[in-house]
Amino acid sequence: MKISENYSLKPYNTFDIDVCCKYFVEADDVKGLLDFVAAYEWNPFEVLILGGGSDFLFTEDFDGTVFYPVMKDMVVTGEDEQRIKVRVGAGVVWDDFVAWAVGHGYGGVENLSLIPGHVGAAPVQNVGAYGMEAGNVIEFVEAVDLEKAQCVKITAAECRFAYRDSIFKQEWKNRFIITHVTFCLSKNPQFCLDYGNVKGELEKMECEISLETVRQAIIRIRQAKLPDVKELPNAGSFFKNPVVSRAFAGKLAGQYPGIPLYPVDGERCKLAAGWLIEQCGWKGKTLGRAGVYEKQALVLVNHGGASGLEISHLANEIKKSVFMKFGVMIEPEVYVL
Repeated sequence: MKISENYSLKPYNTFDIDVCCKYFVEADDVKGLLDFVAAYEWNPFEVLILGGGSDFLFTEDFDGTVFYPVMKDMVVTGEDEQRIKVRVGAGVVWDDFVAWAVGHGYGGVENLSLIPGHVGAAPVQNVGAYGMEAGNVIEFVEAVDLEKAQCVKITAAECRFAYRDSIFKQEWKNRFIITHVTFCLSKNPQFCLDYGNVKGELEKMECEISLETVRQAIIRIRQAKLPDVKELPNAGSFFKNPVVSRAFAGKLAGQYPGIPLYPVDGERCKLAAGWLIEQCGWKGKTLGRAGVYEKQALVLVNHGGASGLEISHLANEIKKSVFMKFGVMIEPEVYVL
């Protein structure tokens, strides 16, 4: 356990925003964390649970306690001819886990390659990309309950996974410190290649389809359109792809031929937020020190020294323009605090 006061969060958020928290609690041991929580007076409005910091935009100092779980163990807990279960610490870098799974021939997360952040944040955000979501391979989550000061196991069904959403972002927000996640991966992977340009990238690579080549294709696609946070601070995709009724989607298709539409079910379609933003003229545009990445309109960037308020202002201006042009409200994936 490491407990610090008036602690800088600049190294802990990928937007590189220079803010502080009142208290910072770093824990690599479940028992030590539980002992601390037992003596801690929990207030959900004075707590923030931080992982890799790729899902946050800080607009001011945080006048409360930040919990930073950094458990880094990874253990196989069971397997049969079809599947393998692996228990992964919350502090493991997400892409390191993906690389481990692919390297061992286990499928289910290969399309989630190069997503920034830690494993502990994956259930909260239900991270997803290119047709896969973490929630599809999570069996259960282990956490410390701040309200009851006890360790709990939470099943995937109880997590209520949805598109970039879970119960940890809703009713249970800032109540559970996730310490470990158990994944159930496949020894006979079914490849998901029809989303985005995955199949096209594999064809350009002129290679056999395998977990490793799919991972490399995803990495190539992401690197071509997403900036390295070390060179240009950002949080990846800032906005969710909005879901609308099929009737409304059909109306938009009539007005804007070529608009990307992705069926969700018999009644709803998903729109491409990046396409909507680009059509409004935001791609590559800057407002002060904040901007929209020139290669991907979904990504907001800090060009150097931008405050969280500057980036938040840019996001709000984008939301307004998309609504005025298309009648569609886009929402951030990123927490704005």
